[in-house]
Amino acid sequence: MADDALLKQLEESTKDAVRHQAETLHSILQHQRGVRYLQRYLSDVDDQNAPIDAATFRRSVPLSCYDDYADYINQLADGASSDDHLLSVDPLVCFFYSSGTSSMKPKLIPYFESALSKAASYIAHQGSAAVLRRFFPPRPEVNRRLAFIYADNITTTKGGFKVMAASSFPLQNSSSNANRSLFTSLTSPKEVILGSNVEHQMYCHLLCGLRNSDFVDAIHAPYAPGLIKALGLLESKWEQLCEDIRKGFPCLEIEDVLMRDSVVEVLGGPQPDLSNRIRLICEEKDWGGILHKLWPNVRYIRCITTGSMKQYYSKLKYYAGVIPLLGGDYFSSECCVAINLDIKQPPDMTKFVMLPTAAYFEFLPFDSTENKVVGEETVDISGVEVGKMYEVVVTTYRGFYRYRLGDIVRVVDFYNSSPLLEFVMRAPKTSYEIVSEGDLMAAMESFQPLLRSIMGMEVEIVEFTSFLDFDLSPKRLKIFVEVKDCDMFSQDKLQESILLLRKCCFALEDSLGSIYKVQRDKGEMHPLSLSILKCGSFDRLLQGAIKNGAASQYKPPKIIRNCDIVNVMEGYVLVTVCLESLCA
Repeated sequence: MADDALLKQLEESTKDAVRHQAETLHSILQHQRGVRYLQRYLSDVDDQNAPIDAATFRRSVPLSCYDDYADYINQLADGASSDDHLLSVDPLVCFFYSSGTSSMKPKLIPYFESALSKAASYIAHQGSAAVLRRFFPPRPEVNRRLAFIYADNITTTKGGFKVMAASSFPLQNSSSNANRSLFTSLTSPKEVILGSNVEHQMYCHLLCGLRNSDFVDAIHAPYAPGLIKALGLLESKWEQLCEDIRKGFPCLEIEDVLMRDSVVEVLGGPQPDLSNRIRLICEEKDWGGILHKLWPNVRYIRCITTGSMKQYYSKLKYYAGVIPLLGGDYFSSECCVAINLDIKQPPDMTKFVMLPTAAYFEFLPFDSTENKVVGEETVDISGVEVGKMYEVVVTTYRGFYRYRLGDIVRVVDFYNSSPLLEFVMRAPKTSYEIVSEGDLMAAMESFQPLLRSIMGMEVEIVEFTSFLDFDLSPKRLKIFVEVKDCDMFSQDKLQESILLLRKCCFALEDSLGSIYKVQRDKGEMHPLSLSILKCGSFDRLLQGAIKNGAASQYKPPKIIRNCDIVNVMEGYVLVTVCLESLCA
């Protein structure tokens, strides 16, 4: 479909969002009504042949979360007969891993072969590509993308189904015309993308991208942390990269034969002039605007920087210099939710237009002052109010019904008759969570400059997370922070650093949100605990998560709800500051 036709179809769907939502729900229920999950709730409907309207559906089928599907999903993974129609009447193709989780084990999202869902996804994904081409028309001479993407290690369930990241699915089938076109547009060969060692793949992405530096039009990564990590590798390995380009083959550390051979072919023999040019740029060690310096024809950089990814935006801007950073869309493993029509906006101004044909959407009102959902009565797309916050509930073409997606959004306006959303944060899991993801992000945003000011040096926070310890009485919030330079916590500077850190800790606690402050004032909270971690701690957490089945684009949790992760974090602690005492 031509771009104009795609954009017109997107526009038309938002003009009568209520009608499209009714048609979408009708289409899903007409197709899936007989599945085992739905029949638990719809078997009492008087006329089994009559269409089910939205009111009956919402009255009969309860709100759900992943745990409500876990037993069915496990049966499917173990090879349950497709004739059982546990969640869908469509055949099961594979499973997707969830990309972020507060536990070490990712969720499994079933992917069913659904013509209806493919049609809805096509409009969303191709519409997004059309929006991009509207801002940046293709250039025939400069037409390659440096994309930090990974197909990941594919695992197999007991029943023989493959398990992978959702973004890996199109990369696995390189035989189709669309996917052959995808691979030919990238700087890296498919052997790099399909490799099994993420750090080696990242290195080879950089190597191939540098070799094709004059032809790179765009730089892409699914999520901001992946791009930050790649650029950190560039900072630490640039000399080796220059040497490899000079010689015309990758260093011996890259052991994967297929990957090595494919990279050798891309390098095309020794390139001493290119190597010298890159070396002159990198040896200045001025990494501000480095992407423009190394890839002078790049027009944009694209990755997700909204929600918990927002913390990486300023660092990416530093690397990007004059190159614009583009936002992504609001797509989840379960379904597409909303599209970003104004991709040049920074994360704090990014708005998403809901796609009324992608799934059936409901909204649970969310009270930010109490950090919780208010009741279990949802409103539909016509009932949302501008300025209010909601948790998104989806009924999809692929086996989820009134499923709480776990995302909190704010309705900021309407685009035609479709809600215009701002992504706020992940939803709290229980009513006992007294610090939201948003509270923590805001507190850490003000903590970084204070830390630099008090410590008197360029301290950079690499990553952070938190855990509410209920085993203590009263409970205590623990915050774990990894900083780039750990030298200030060496033994000879330790006591001085602890005293300075304690000053920062008071200010950090004061900015953790109203619910935390009320409970702290009432004595229902122990004073805050702040732990500084060894360099590379979150990389080790990522490696552990990947070993447990997570995808390479795993997003580190801002709120930990699993004691196993806390135990891992505490093994990396350099120093802990508690406001009533000091412990090292």
